[in-house]
Amino acid sequence: MEPADLIIIAGGNGTLQEVITGLLRRTDEDVFSKIPIGFIPLGTTNTLSHTLFPPCDNKVKLISDSTLDILRGETITLDVMQIKGETEQPVFSLTDLRWGSYRDAATKISKYWYLGPLKTKAAHLFSTLKEWPQVHHGSLTYLGPTVRPLDETIDKPPRPPLHTRILQRLYQYWAPVKKENVEVDVEPWQEMTFSGLEFSITTKNSHPDLMRTEDSLTICIEPNTISKLDFTSLGSAKVKDPSVFPQDAICLQASQCRFQVPEENPGFFSIDSEEYEAMPVDVLLLPRKLHFFCNSTIKQELLQGSLQGAPNHRGIFINQI
Repeated sequence: MEPADLIIIAGGNGTLQEVITGLLRRTDEDVFSKIPIGFIPLGTTNTLSHTLFPPCDNKVKLISDSTLDILRGETITLDVMQIKGETEQPVFSLTDLRWGSYRDAATKISKYWYLGPLKTKAAHLFSTLKEWPQVHHGSLTYLGPTVRPLDETIDKPPRPPLHTRILQRLYQYWAPVKKENVEVDVEPWQEMTFSGLEFSITTKNSHPDLMRTEDSLTICIEPNTISKLDFTSLGSAKVKDPSVFPQDAICLQASQCRFQVPEENPGFFSIDSEEYEAMPVDVLLLPRKLHFFCNSTIKQELLQGSLQGAPNHRGIFINQI
């Protein structure tokens, strides 16, 4: 497969994840990851469209506008999350990994289609009748955020003149080499065990900060002390915006982590809204990995929001890095 000028993906979360995973599993992924990607939202769930394009209730207009934005050529870089099991090939995600009660209840919404607009609340309410509180136990090791490197597009300093380079090489040849012992600070891995209602790992792509100086994923552990009524209300809100979480949730910033689930009845993950069997996984952030076409107005708003220090998430963060 020869490199292309651009890649266009028409579909939803599932189609987008399959294409991205296929591209990044290639041996020449470093070449294909530099090709700009156009996303046309045609699926049932189109999480990334909220980042790339202005909100629009008219699906036909959204499709046509996203196509025009591809032709205009404005792009932004987005992070990718690599998720790898012990024996499986890695899966690549643009949004999130979720494991817990909210995820489980959301998969049952379609069963209550006959309730119309009440189906979402019904799915969450009925899920509390089987067992409450619903506790999920796991363990986590993680590393903190990494410093964001300089943008590759920044101009390099001009090359010195020829006579200067010759003098530098002569000096390096004749001058004695001084060996210095440089101590490199290695950040220790943090370890913790937890029990909660839901565990999630999300990228910053839903609210990207184009000027941030650190790269990280957000790990969120939601407490199991919530009432059934609050679970139903919050679960319904999460269907529209998964970044919503309760005030007492524990949130960590990490560049990579290893997540362990119980061996018996581990349940299922949702990765970009697609279901996978839960298992121990290593998660690694690939910052600014892919280039996506976007609306020019959206890009300007992101740049202005970054300069003004706009918040990226809702709720209170307990930073334990």
